[in-house]
Amino acid sequence: MSIAQDLITRAERRDVLFGIVGLGYVGLPLAVELADAGFRVLGFDVQQRVVDGVNAGRSHVKDVSDAQLQASVKAGRLSATTDMLRLAEPDAISICVPTPLSKFKDPDVSFIVAATESVKRTLRRGQAIILESTTYPGTTREILLPALESTGLTVGEDFFLAFSPEREDPGNPRYSARNIPKVVGGVGPHSARLAEALYRGGLDQVVRVSSARVAEAVKILENTYRAVNIALVNELKVTFDSMGIDIWEVIEAAKTKPFGFAAFYPGPGLGGHCIPIDPFYLTWKAREYGLSTRFIELAGEVNTAMPRYVVQRLTAALNEAGKCLLGARVLILGVAYKKDVADVRESPAVEIIEMLQQAGARVDYHDPYIPHLPRMRDHQLALKSVPLDDGLSRYDAAVVVTDHSKIDYAAVVSAISLVVDTRNACGRVPHASGRVVKA
Repeated sequence: MSIAQDLITRAERRDVLFGIVGLGYVGLPLAVELADAGFRVLGFDVQQRVVDGVNAGRSHVKDVSDAQLQASVKAGRLSATTDMLRLAEPDAISICVPTPLSKFKDPDVSFIVAATESVKRTLRRGQAIILESTTYPGTTREILLPALESTGLTVGEDFFLAFSPEREDPGNPRYSARNIPKVVGGVGPHSARLAEALYRGGLDQVVRVSSARVAEAVKILENTYRAVNIALVNELKVTFDSMGIDIWEVIEAAKTKPFGFAAFYPGPGLGGHCIPIDPFYLTWKAREYGLSTRFIELAGEVNTAMPRYVVQRLTAALNEAGKCLLGARVLILGVAYKKDVADVRESPAVEIIEMLQQAGARVDYHDPYIPHLPRMRDHQLALKSVPLDDGLSRYDAAVVVTDHSKIDYAAVVSAISLVVDTRNACGRVPHASGRVVKA
């Protein structure tokens, strides 16, 4: 029996040890689902506090409950370590590390490189390596393959290599790592079949494509599609505002069409790890082929301009009320990049706050999920979330940046004379007319 077939047979019996490198919002849900399906899972992370929390059954990821994690840990199917030399133990290793952009909007694959080097040091015959980090088409072959084959082992014979894009949607209770279809593409047919078999043992549906490059392109397409359509409605929002047309009413009517239209919604800009970043990975890679991705770049320009548009709308609304942005007290409602999540990565709220501070405004924020703004690579805002209490009337204006469900918008509208709403969160608040400016 071949090495690949042996692993496939063992995967069908759940007799495989999975290694998950990176226990963040992608890696930890995957680890828990695989453990729940009966696999043994060993998680790897460079942060000791994350490892200690996992081993104690304390989840740091909102979409994984303590109860779920504790069940896997107590059953002896899930544990975690910072010791990368233990990467020799797993039969299959899924790499789930961040892939940010550099300050020049180029891909930063340093986390992938570091994880690959760790795997390379202990690589042995019979292991399957699966990259899950979102990246440009070609990464698996161009970065992982040469590094791993430099050990003298051969892909498809001694070890197996594949790509399977993460498709997590943080905060969405309907979809989880288990029921989101899992796309896999291998470097060669043996790697593809093995990766499919490994994930099929723990997840509801696996979709195998012809190569790792195709699988990498799938994730880029998904997020570029969203980025471009969000840019379209953001541009229309600015245009319709100038015409006195409510973009939200337009979208609600348009989506009654049962074919040919998918509703996307405007906002203060793009946030999160994927949508603001992934299209630029493709743009960067296209330049290698002498191609210009003008449509994608234009969408990026529209979306990155939205925070400034929000500040301009606030400034104009204050002026109409006889007030100046300089010295104004402004409350930002929501700093997470997305509704009902505790994640500020690439959040437009950070840029809006910085612009307001630079203009001389006194800025506070309230976010039920973000008690204080964490240190970020390009931003150093020493702010803590303020409570929504009787002191709301001290603010000259509030700006709804993230429409968290836990915020009492009626209380905000009744206490603050001006609310700039970028998410239509106040759309159903009674008697809000005249106090709310949509932006």
